[in-house]
Amino acid sequence: MTIDEIRENFALLDDWDDRYRYVIELGRSLAPMPEAEHSAENKVQGCTSQVWLSKHVDCSGEEPVLNYLGDSDAHIVRGLVAILLTLYSGRTPRDILEIDAPSVFEEFGFREHLTPQRSNGLRSMVERIRTDAREALAEAS
Repeated sequence: MTIDEIRENFALLDDWDDRYRYVIELGRSLAPMPEAEHSAENKVQGCTSQVWLSKHVDCSGEEPVLNYLGDSDAHIVRGLVAILLTLYSGRTPRDILEIDAPSVFEEFGFREHLTPQRSNGLRSMVERIRTDAREALAEAS
């Protein structure tokens, strides 16, 4: 699924209960994360729920590509992780640093519909991925 497909589906849903259900469905579509990757190293700090992001760097091309698996113990947060991975996973560090995930989430209306704790967690996840991208760029140069 692409971010444009998610955007189109969101546009079809007027009611926030329907949108929440859709986000939860997106979370159910996440690739399973192996239990071994539910580690302290992969845990995202700053999230009320438990969130794990595991990074795998593919260096076979000209530029490294960052691929992610993600998981959470909260259904809605798993959905937010799914949206983030749609935006970021499978991209080069430069591409990642150019993506403005907060504006995408704002476009979807999450600013008004997420608790402050969930919003902070979302920011923590974005910052974690952006930090990974900066580190991968530094290692590649």
